[in-house]
Amino acid sequence: QVQLVESGGGLVQAGGSLTLSCAASERIFSRLAMGWFRQAPGKEREFVAAISWSGLRKYYADSVKGRFTISRDNAKNTLYLQINTPKPEDTAVYYCAADLKEDPNAVAFSPRLYNYWGQGTQVTVSS
Repeated sequence: QVQLVESGGGLVQAGGSLTLSCAASERIFSRLAMGWFRQAPGKEREFVAAISWSGLRKYYADSVKGRFTISRDNAKNTLYLQINTPKPEDTAVYYCAADLKEDPNAVAFSPRLYNYWGQGTQVTVSS
């Protein structure tokens, strides 16, 4: 069982920056494809970014492309999401997710394709 713990959320001003972290409990982290999702009140959970366990493939939702950066440190079992120039519409609970993959370059965009989830961290962007 993989346990994921997010941190780094909080209140940030529009145009500022924030870095979210997701620590994984297992040494198999280096074999996990990882993703970030978010859910705003009254809305469905949506894809934000994904990264393969090789780190070579990264994908972003159009709404965050150019502003958010996903990265990982396999030596520290940690996933990151750098949020630059946030907007009020980025306000949501952010979740990290993981799934064990054979293919080092596999990524997943749908929440249904992830088996492990963190508890979420709130990000609030003030205008």
